[in-house]
Amino acid sequence: MPSASTLLLYVLAASALVAIPGPNHIYIVTRSLSQGRAAGLVSALGVESATLVYMVAASVGLAAVIASSALAFDTVRFVGAAYLIYLGLRVLLRQQPVELTELARLSLRRVYLEAAAVNLLNPKVALFFVAFLPQFIDPARGPVAAQIVVLGLIITAIGLTSDVVYALAAGQLGGWLGRRPGFARGQRIATGTTYLALGVAAAFSGRPATQGTL
Repeated sequence: MPSASTLLLYVLAASALVAIPGPNHIYIVTRSLSQGRAAGLVSALGVESATLVYMVAASVGLAAVIASSALAFDTVRFVGAAYLIYLGLRVLLRQQPVELTELARLSLRRVYLEAAAVNLLNPKVALFFVAFLPQFIDPARGPVAAQIVVLGLIITAIGLTSDVVYALAAGQLGGWLGRRPGFARGQRIATGTTYLALGVAAAFSGRPATQGTL
């Protein structure tokens, strides 16, 4: 299992990444504003169900990649870091912020499935498991798949907490944002800067020195 210091660093980094508003947060907020907090909470559950799907896929796929070759692992890591930096630059250069839009009312079952689909198609989640999470895996400390599951459950818990806060506060948040036109600009700068910082950190972090069993 990862060391205590690695887990602490991971929690801090994962929390920073989760805090970046993305399609999942936009969906949860708009659903909660359009259909009530219950729909927002169901959306949060749908979103994090998709995160668990990514976790299972990563526990199989990344474990195989890390075991196969150092070159394959480094390729995944550097491509992911480059994409993080690209996202940061794109967000910083974007002039028009994402706006909240009205959503049609759906059954809670449909809300759950739609929220899961939103997060399954969210590149930030795929990027996290493919490019960022491997920075905290050390094959010398035990089975890679087990480490991915532990780290995946941690990010799911962090994400669910964040999603629930967004869902419960959506009513107040909508009015607050409407009265502060400068908020979107500040959010864009913070989001872009965070992506850039995480991308640079991922690019310069060292890969695991040894390979262990899966």
